[in-house]
Amino acid sequence: MADLLAPRPSGPARLRELLAGPGPVVAPGAYDALSARMVEAAGFPAVYLTGFGTTASLLGRPDVGLLTMTEMVDAARRMVSAVAVPVIADADTGYGNALNVIRTVQEYEAAGVAGLHLEDQVSPKRCGHFEGKEVIEAESMMDKVGAAVAARRDPDFLLIARTDARAVEGLDAAIERARGYHEAGADVLFVEALRSESEIETVATALGDVPLLFNWAEGGRTPPLSLDRITELGFRVVIFPVSTLLAATEGMRRALDDLRRDGTPVPENRPGLAEFAQEVGIAEIDDIAARFGRG
Repeated sequence: MADLLAPRPSGPARLRELLAGPGPVVAPGAYDALSARMVEAAGFPAVYLTGFGTTASLLGRPDVGLLTMTEMVDAARRMVSAVAVPVIADADTGYGNALNVIRTVQEYEAAGVAGLHLEDQVSPKRCGHFEGKEVIEAESMMDKVGAAVAARRDPDFLLIARTDARAVEGLDAAIERARGYHEAGADVLFVEALRSESEIETVATALGDVPLLFNWAEGGRTPPLSLDRITELGFRVVIFPVSTLLAATEGMRRALDDLRRDGTPVPENRPGLAEFAQEVGIAEIDDIAARFGRG
């Protein structure tokens, strides 16, 4: 957990170290500071700030481009302050053209995230596993990637280029776009919403000389693969964007059903108030109060 008084590690440098390691960087999704702390407490080396989950958390709405850049940066800043591991952030389309991308990269970097991904959808975008997506011209996205490279102040800040072209132009076009985005300066490539294990293998083979990201989204277009198989295929980053969100939703639904049925909460395996307070750092707060007073 992030110590309130400890020096903050360099997120980008640490993420680069993880990326150079023997296995993939596994980054479960988080949609707020609490879920980010839970991801870190479970022992994962990185956290993924999910746009889908953050939209659901802040607005109670689907991921269709409703959140602004400043809302996402604010969410990122809170998340980074809550954990000591690197945070990888969803930055949607960069929130405009290449000029907007420059500000987006600089704002996310200033918020302390270790890296972000940009996608080639038109704005307003849609979740990568929804129907009705559209993509911008490949050259326009390459300009955005180039602007992102020029905008970052820390060369370790990780730039991930995502293409949603599989659903619009087909697999071959998506691979060609991804290759172009790498040539424009992207560090990692993310081909979204692949529809079969065969397609996943094709991408892994065609782009195997570039670090690749695998998006493991429950109920999405991409079939579930084991982490061993994903590792075998050579993917270097694996995100689970909605796992915590879906689990939390199911837990809340069950708790509320119990409360409505019985008139009182049914604790079962849930933490009590004191245990939860420990989870969010009450011991550290008490230690600071003892050292510096409460005034």
